[in-house]
Amino acid sequence: MWKVLFHLIGAIQFSYGCYYDFMYVRIPSTSASSVTPYGGKLKYLTYLNAMLQTAYFTVALLNDIVGTNEPMPANKPFIRRLKDATFSALAFPLSMFVGITFWGIYAIDRELILPKAIDAYFPLWLNHVMHTNIVIFVIIELLSSFRMYPPRKVGLSILTFFMLGYVIWMQTIYFKTGSWVYPVLSVMNWPVRIIFYLFSLGFVWSLYSVGETLNRSVWSKEVESTVRSGKKKAK
Repeated sequence: MWKVLFHLIGAIQFSYGCYYDFMYVRIPSTSASSVTPYGGKLKYLTYLNAMLQTAYFTVALLNDIVGTNEPMPANKPFIRRLKDATFSALAFPLSMFVGITFWGIYAIDRELILPKAIDAYFPLWLNHVMHTNIVIFVIIELLSSFRMYPPRKVGLSILTFFMLGYVIWMQTIYFKTGSWVYPVLSVMNWPVRIIFYLFSLGFVWSLYSVGETLNRSVWSKEVESTVRSGKKKAK
């Protein structure tokens, strides 16, 4: 029952954060810290990730109700397969990436990631929902629910496709408007910017591996049993 409540809180929290941000957060175009309106909220990885977390916790809630949380169900339903794959390939690594990079840059110079002038329009509670709670909730989820990671090639391919798609999206916005989505990109030249992109991709790959390793460590018995069961079926 507590899993149902946890997933419900997660789904409500992140969906409300997305709703509030979309409906009420308006940064005046006269602000020195504002950026182009092109792309709307969907130009921010933070917002895209919050939407992803909303989708994941909704899927997890539906799995609690109509699917199964058993380590080795006889026939794993689609909702359970979707839940496991989404968490492994996207929900965990992206939330950790957003949280760590945001607070890391914020600690060095917050003007590069969330200028102080925006505080009047972007409330503190929403900042923590988007950048803090995403990390807390995926860690709790990893420790409290077993999932079988997909083959690494599959998981990393999904994650890489998403990250490359977002980089292309940011570049499209820049070439159309002349403005960068994040102020930190404006202080870099092109070689440094490319290195930053490659570093970010390598970092998010490492976070995928961290999630996979932690899952295997926390749920070692379940992972081993599932692997043995799969080998028997293959024979």
